[in-house]
Amino acid sequence: MNDLAIMALLVVSLLLILGSGVWIGLTLSGVAWIAMELFTARPAGDAMAVTIWGTASSWTLTALPLFIWMGEILFRTRLSQDMFKGLSPWMQALPGRLLHTNVVGCTIFAAVSGSSAATCATIGKMSLPELKRRGYPEHMIVGTLAGASTLGLLIPPSIIMIVYGVAAEVSIAKLFIAGVFPGLLLAFLFSGYIAVWALLNPDQIPAADEKTTFLQKVNASRALIPVISLIAAVLGSIYAGIATATEAAAVGVLGALVISALQGSMSWATFKDSLMGATRLYCMIALILAGAAFLTLSMGYIGLPRHLAEWIVSLNLSQGQLIFALTLFFVLLGCFLDGISMVVLTMGVLMPTIQAAGIDPIWFGIFVVLVVEMAQITPPVGFNLFVLQSMTGKELPWIAKVTLPMFLLMCLAAVLIYVFPGIATWLPTHMST
Repeated sequence: MNDLAIMALLVVSLLLILGSGVWIGLTLSGVAWIAMELFTARPAGDAMAVTIWGTASSWTLTALPLFIWMGEILFRTRLSQDMFKGLSPWMQALPGRLLHTNVVGCTIFAAVSGSSAATCATIGKMSLPELKRRGYPEHMIVGTLAGASTLGLLIPPSIIMIVYGVAAEVSIAKLFIAGVFPGLLLAFLFSGYIAVWALLNPDQIPAADEKTTFLQKVNASRALIPVISLIAAVLGSIYAGIATATEAAAVGVLGALVISALQGSMSWATFKDSLMGATRLYCMIALILAGAAFLTLSMGYIGLPRHLAEWIVSLNLSQGQLIFALTLFFVLLGCFLDGISMVVLTMGVLMPTIQAAGIDPIWFGIFVVLVVEMAQITPPVGFNLFVLQSMTGKELPWIAKVTLPMFLLMCLAAVLIYVFPGIATWLPTHMST
């Protein structure tokens, strides 16, 4: 069989097994086993055992369950209510007023969560009932929350950046640093959209609350001290070179436990729920990573990545054409797979091509995360859309429709990062020198 026929067989097998309802991790392992058995001489069982053990025992990957646990702890504390209390007085003077709490709240929580679904659920619990009660239009509340919650992937610490760093063998600390400016750029675009929409539709924005003095605003901001302190401890230890990503994750867990204890919301039940929630989520991710690693190995034995890279290189695409093609590819893939599966399933194939095209792997990591963010709000498998559907009771097509402007703003951000790559590369370059 030629390479095209082998690839077609594997893709069809992947889609058939996925469509039958089998878990993604087991699907990837099953397709890898088929490839090893049919097209290589190496025993599939031995290869599977060695690969899965090697993936599961990776030291770099230990940061992942720790950051997940930190987010689970914070998810069960009074953090979201305190954030709203601290942010709302400062938002009253902006066009769009309290709609900006979605963006600012997601930006802040993203810096301690690392998960877009956790960011969406946590900030949504705070803003959806509060903004609806105050009379803000529901389509703007839901749309801006769906878009802004994707910042959980881009603003460090990010779970998917850790996954990309492991898969692409690049520095996770540099990826974290590189995500700062693109994350802030996206938050600025979201807030800018809210302001422009509010200026064009002033009758749909409720009147401001009673005016507060500067000292009253500062006093209300005391509620932000715990989360700001945690962000400073986690990111500061990484950026200052004091701690690795794994060590900083441990600092984050300890800080989250201390915050929840001081808030009086840490009970044995809360501790157990957070630990079990993190364990379930990490086991799912680890199974996907192990299956994808085995699939990458099997494709390596067959030679598909090398042949695919050679084929793409033979097309003589410019960097811009390659990036555009990959953007369409990832957005299409995001209609059927979650972000982590997309990254681990494709990096083994794409990294040789990216390196051959002379593209900075740190920049490409930020680009991939940004495109995966788009997939989080792209039907039919947009994880954030599902989270919002469960929280609002609205139909999925309606949620996707009100989220479309955020998707277009992400496309604009991707263009800006391509035209001005320094947005992603300047900070890690200067902080490492």
